[in-house]
Amino acid sequence: MLPIIFFMPIFQLLVLSFAATFEIKTINLHVIDFDRTSSSRMLINKFTSSKIFKLVNYSYSQKTGLDDIASRKAKMILVIPKNFEKDIELQSFPKLQFIINAEDGAAAGIMQSYSSLITLDYNKSLLTDFHILTPKSQPVTIGIIPHYWFNPELNYKEYMVPGILVILVTIIGMFLSGMNVVKEKEIGTIEQLNVTPIRKYEFIIGKLLPFWFIALILLAFGLLISKLALGIVIRGNIFLIFGLASLYLLVVLGYGLFISTITETMQQAMFIAWFFGVVFILMSGLFTPIDSMPQWAQYITWINPVSHFIEIMRRVILKGSGFWEVQKQVLILSVYALIMIVLSVWRYRKTSG
Repeated sequence: MLPIIFFMPIFQLLVLSFAATFEIKTINLHVIDFDRTSSSRMLINKFTSSKIFKLVNYSYSQKTGLDDIASRKAKMILVIPKNFEKDIELQSFPKLQFIINAEDGAAAGIMQSYSSLITLDYNKSLLTDFHILTPKSQPVTIGIIPHYWFNPELNYKEYMVPGILVILVTIIGMFLSGMNVVKEKEIGTIEQLNVTPIRKYEFIIGKLLPFWFIALILLAFGLLISKLALGIVIRGNIFLIFGLASLYLLVVLGYGLFISTITETMQQAMFIAWFFGVVFILMSGLFTPIDSMPQWAQYITWINPVSHFIEIMRRVILKGSGFWEVQKQVLILSVYALIMIVLSVWRYRKTSG
């Protein structure tokens, strides 16, 4: 239990913050150049001079390119057709072909977007090089300067870290509390505790309160690591974060206690907690935006406490939201906490009275 409490949260925060990302930093590119002119070489140079595209092969055969895609040596093929430069000079709509490995649909969309931007930049340079439009005759264009709020550098770690912190406190609250209580059943000491003057609510508090404190301490430690090691800026009120985390922990502690009342061994408790934990995490919006899920899946997320607390953490940490901006999620978690604590205590009384 000690390695789970202390080692796993640190490992999870530091590793997942860098590994769990949809950013694409390197795209292996295979170029098929049927034109072999100065225009095609200039286009290829546009791609290879970027920090994203890495030229892994250059050929004149489409079969060779497709073999590289099949073997995953290349993620994308740039096909430059014959008469590419001639079409440019004649202004007869030159064409290019991008063949992209779309096993990962999200990554394929990003690769297509990068390629389109480079092609657009190349097209602008052609206007002057081939005098298709002289500077005096070029139409006036609207300049667009984007400004991104809350995450100006589009750093994916800033989006992932709040969600990872939620997973840390969830593991401590749900998994460990559930296994800790059911351990008394497994080793046979639960009956001895029941005949002592200790009241049942005192027993429950004594079993769950340590994990409540430990989870808050780990949350503070995780926020400190996020600030010092990952450079995450906490824009919201730190006391609001801990206050809402305390409420959320009542929910997951209630889940853990309820699991412990319906199981007889730690192995059973671990399997049930793992089943619900995986479903909660995968449908929490941590890796996949909830808005991108099917409508029926979005309805299911309403009964997922992890999704509500991730929403709270991202709003408070990244946007600096206050209590009134997250009051809807707070109300839902409050109802969850009340239901789970009452249900768990009732179930515990029934099985061990």
